Amino acid sequence: MKKLFLESLKVRSRRVLVRVDLNVPLTDAGEISDDRRIRESLPTIQWLSKNGARTILMSHLGRPKGKPTPAFSLAPVAERLGQLLRKNVPLAPDCVGPDVQKALQALGDGDVLLLENLRFHAEEEKNDPEFSARLAALGEIYVNDAFGTAHRAHASTEGAARHFQQRAAGYLMKKELDYLGAALDAPRRPFVAIIGGAKISGKIDVIEALLGKVDTLIIGGGMAYTFFRAMGREVGKSLVEPDKIAVAAKILEATKKGGGAKLLLPVDCVAADKFDNDADRKVVAADKIPADRDCLDIGPATIELFSKTIREASTVVWNGPLGVFELENFAHGTSAVAKALVECTQRGGVTIVGGGDSAAAITQAGLDDKVTHVSTGGGASLEFLEGKKLPGVEVLSDA
Repeated sequence: MKKLFLESLKVRSRRVLVRVDLNVPLTDAGEISDDRRIRESLPTIQWLSKNGARTILMSHLGRPKGKPTPAFSLAPVAERLGQLLRKNVPLAPDCVGPDVQKALQALGDGDVLLLENLRFHAEEEKNDPEFSARLAALGEIYVNDAFGTAHRAHASTEGAARHFQQRAAGYLMKKELDYLGAALDAPRRPFVAIIGGAKISGKIDVIEALLGKVDTLIIGGGMAYTFFRAMGREVGKSLVEPDKIAVAAKILEATKKGGGAKLLLPVDCVAADKFDNDADRKVVAADKIPADRDCLDIGPATIELFSKTIREASTVVWNGPLGVFELENFAHGTSAVAKALVECTQRGGVTIVGGGDSAAAITQAGLDDKVTHVSTGGGASLEFLEGKKLPGVEVLSDA
């Protein structure tokens, strides 16, 4: 994935159009509850500013459904960005049009302008050619630093980029491609993948892709019970996808043949009498789940088995929680895996957390700065691990 990198560009006095991911969570009062994505974008913005670029940032926020919606304005983001950069970051009243052109004329070397929410225009998600051309006309060089949206062929991530001769990756984009790319292309072994989450359906492709690459594949979370059903086990009220039992059976068969990846499934579970944090809980063997109970977390023997495997690995990729981590009493398995990743990192292992719920879980545990890399893109990192081509990456110039 050797793409043209930001540092190869001559940017002084030139307008650089940068796709960043500033899609931060907001409270009901319109305040930013987590500014991680803004902070992740700082290295690229700071480099451009320091090197005299006239930086034009574009991002989406939430789902305003193609029309201006004050609740989804990037105004709080512009304010927070200004605080972090210690400089004024004006917010343009739109992302295209005469008012934006006026704002561009006021830009000097080293200045930063934030365009209003791209998704206030339905043409953004439709990758409309005319809208793409209008966005492209704002800049002379294109930079994409929004890995989290790189799996979508939208106007700002793909359409507009095609109008530029120089289309470079920012620091965050390069970091994502370097870590995820190295994990897939030349991992240090043993290479362990942990795939969790509620359903197999969204992760079949990534499981099948990783089976041919990893030494051990750990399956946890709700999807484990579809595997148990494929093995003919009682799973009680635990989550099962009936239409995916045959897929689970096929994966089980593939790992039995030997010579490929070793598959680890939970050996015990925490079975609850209802889906509630205060439910009655008991630890049961994975092949003795009561018919009237719902398994919501992995048990202590599984925690020990999974943690030992993770600690001894040289490369670990984790995507998806191991239980219902939103409920405190069923977050122990996910939290234990996060701690095992930290121990693996301390031993010199490369540990990559693949965005989405796993990133939320490791942040919740306060350990996000103690692993090698926490991906900013849930869907994008999943598709990358599946081996799919990401439109926002493919369109970038080769190095």
